Amino acid sequence: MALIKKFRIKNFKDKKPVASLAKVSLSYGKRQILDNISFQLSSGEIVGLLGPNGAGKSTLFNLLIGLIKPNFGKIIIQNKDVTDYPIYERAKKFNIGFVPQNGGYFHDLTLLENLRAVGEIIIKDKRTLESKINELILKFELDNVKDIKGKFLSGGQKRKLVICMALMGDPKILLCDEIFAALDVLTIHMLKNVIVNLQKENPNMCIVICEHQARELLSIVDRALILSECKIIAEGSPHSLLKNEKAKSHYFGDYF
Repeated sequence: MALIKKFRIKNFKDKKPVASLAKVSLSYGKRQILDNISFQLSSGEIVGLLGPNGAGKSTLFNLLIGLIKPNFGKIIIQNKDVTDYPIYERAKKFNIGFVPQNGGYFHDLTLLENLRAVGEIIIKDKRTLESKINELILKFELDNVKDIKGKFLSGGQKRKLVICMALMGDPKILLCDEIFAALDVLTIHMLKNVIVNLQKENPNMCIVICEHQARELLSIVDRALILSECKIIAEGSPHSLLKNEKAKSHYFGDYF
């Protein structure tokens, strides 16, 4: 498995925590989704969420952004208990960016119009807004498709657009849900480089990626969490997880 970045997990001992879940449990009726989950996210790191279908990975994202509330436990962001904060307050007060697995853009608006639609809510000064839009279009090499409607963009261009929309507010936490899904090998490699470059350019941003493509994810994260049977069964650097017996038996298997 070729790595495209050097791991810097030791550096995060000095980084500030930006969010944490404390003894969070969630169930829908009699179905337990999460059972006493606790973990911390720090500034400057890329964290991966792995696990089988239905393990609760996307649910963790929904809890962090405020789409749902836990039955028990607390959600802490920037040292504040935000468990009862609605989704719009979390996004505005705590600078959370979210890249959903599907959609996330206006199909009948051009790429440029999509960025303006989001930017006008966040950035009031017109010059600053246009400067930010031009900066993102240049950084993500989207100038040649800026006047194309969202529905006509390629899969990779759509993902780039949604990431740009999430970055309009300079988020301190960027959540990416299944960003490699249904993409070809070259597009996945391009997006991996985008993520790694974001970490270099924004050293205080925490990037969290939920993904099924374990090899692709482990090549860019600094550490990962593996969910199985409602709990976090393993956590650590990619190198340590590949040697973890629980991770092997519950997720990777013997042939990974």
